[in-house]
Amino acid sequence: MRTRVVALEAQTGRRERPCSSPRCLPARFISVDTSPTPAPDTAPTATPRPDDPSTGRHRTGPAGSASAAIRTTSDTGGRPTAGRTSGGARRATAGRKTDGTRRAAAERSHETTRRDDTPDTAEAADTTGPPSAGRRRRTVLLLLGLTAVTSATALVLGLLSWAPDPPEPARPLTLAEGERLAAIRVTNLRDLRAGVRVTAGTGAARIELVGWVDWSRSLLYLDVGGPGAGAERGLLQKSGPVLVIRPDPAAVPTPAAPPLMPPADRWRLHRLAPGAHLAPVLDLLLDLAADRPDTTTRTAPSDGARWIARETVPAGPLDVIQAPLPASAPAASTVIGTPSAATPAPDGQTRYWLDQDARLHKLVTRLPGAGPVTMIFNRADRPTLRPVDALGGRPGLPRALTDAEQRRLDRLPTRLRAQGGATVTLTAPMGTDTNLRGAGWLSWTARTAYLAVADLGVPDRRTLLRRDAAGLARADLPAVNAGGGTAEAPARPPLPPPAGAWRVSRPGRDDLSVLVDAAIAAGSVGQRGAAVRVREDFTAGRTVDVIESGPADARLRYWLDRDGSLRRLELQTDAGAWAHLDLQPAVVPRLAANPRPAAPRPSAPRPSAPRPGAR
Repeated sequence: MRTRVVALEAQTGRRERPCSSPRCLPARFISVDTSPTPAPDTAPTATPRPDDPSTGRHRTGPAGSASAAIRTTSDTGGRPTAGRTSGGARRATAGRKTDGTRRAAAERSHETTRRDDTPDTAEAADTTGPPSAGRRRRTVLLLLGLTAVTSATALVLGLLSWAPDPPEPARPLTLAEGERLAAIRVTNLRDLRAGVRVTAGTGAARIELVGWVDWSRSLLYLDVGGPGAGAERGLLQKSGPVLVIRPDPAAVPTPAAPPLMPPADRWRLHRLAPGAHLAPVLDLLLDLAADRPDTTTRTAPSDGARWIARETVPAGPLDVIQAPLPASAPAASTVIGTPSAATPAPDGQTRYWLDQDARLHKLVTRLPGAGPVTMIFNRADRPTLRPVDALGGRPGLPRALTDAEQRRLDRLPTRLRAQGGATVTLTAPMGTDTNLRGAGWLSWTARTAYLAVADLGVPDRRTLLRRDAAGLARADLPAVNAGGGTAEAPARPPLPPPAGAWRVSRPGRDDLSVLVDAAIAAGSVGQRGAAVRVREDFTAGRTVDVIESGPADARLRYWLDRDGSLRRLELQTDAGAWAHLDLQPAVVPRLAANPRPAAPRPSAPRPSAPRPGAR
């Protein structure tokens, strides 16, 4: 068998690979025809050679009989079969082969190999067209494309024919909505603070405010911007009726949130011009808080309060309610001939955006002199605000002095006289149009003071102030002749004091005179037990206790460090702001006494005229 496989490979030039498919049978089975009827043999019959010794045995049958016998013997593994005629023939066939038999077997094996190498009809049909897997893939892709086109067409048709649900019409307030509207100001006071962004006015008169409102302390801290900001552009703080600003003309038009720790310098008391559209906006912001519900905004047929719509924001659903403003806030900002802010303007009424807890998130209204106003509140932005020094600084919890604090206060006059003197820096918002800055010296041993004072409203002039036990002397000079410096930070006065027209007077009761006199008095705080500790603070790198004392109309605050030295003296002025003297212990030059006014000469008595007839 091995000989036939090798002969087949030598004739065909290819080696059959084993395969489990019927078309790819191993080479040893290709040369075997196991069918009951052998294929017709078209090969010519071998002519026996005369010298062939086996011609006598195979003369009666064709070569195919020997081949069949060989196949049968090979397929049965050498066992006898019914097709064999005799044992001698079997032995001859198994023993040797003639040359003609081998050639016939080789030719039939070659034909069998050619038939196996030719693909059958089914395989030929498969190769002429696409495979079944490819046809299925193209069918699936075609169906998916048709589905996508159908879905897109349906979506476009649906969008073209879709119309939103009609909004719910406006209606009168329910009882619960009226109670929430009435509780707005109480909720604001309970929440203490909120971030705020305000736009007021239109066009070139528009102002924009960004910052915070503290309803619990009636405090505003805002950055003012917009094309209509004017002189108020910069930072602004308002506490009750007192308004201070830190102007910044070079600031960008769009405001930003101010720094939580406000700058310490350049704050000044400010008075809004009559009719300024910023005033009603600030008043409305502070008046959105009260300690009891507003009964004027409760639901009633006559007040015109109505539910308008519902909006959804990141904070949650909000009810839009149209109702008049509280009557208290806007009335102060109106003038004769202008509609009250509590009365709806002709082209729009006030609208509130309220959540379910009566928190105000947005307010749209119109104010006289300001035009349309939009206020947006950030209820989650609630930092603790710090008023600037002109408004009294950080609030505290006043309490009685401890024994150690009382002892330091009692020893203050003695300690100041032992120090001798200090340099002085004055910051005094004395009135709406008077903001003073000063620098100089103060001597507790000689009980004298010498300052150069500048008014921010008159930056090119200085007032030299000399105070001693006899009285007060003032002289007005150009800034270049009085030490120089800027109006915000004037230099110390020249030494010796220039000769000039000094105005001498007795100590007055104006705020500046009271503050300087209290500083020279070497810390005499009056009756023991009348002082209270307001808070702990920090200045000049030292921790101090702020102690308040004095009558209600002239409250003084002493800033004492833990060594008992006086670092600052504050006075609440008539304008409601706080003026202060910062003191730094130093060697003070000897100051000349104030000039004394010339004493008037007594007039000589006129001689009496002799009476007539007298001698």
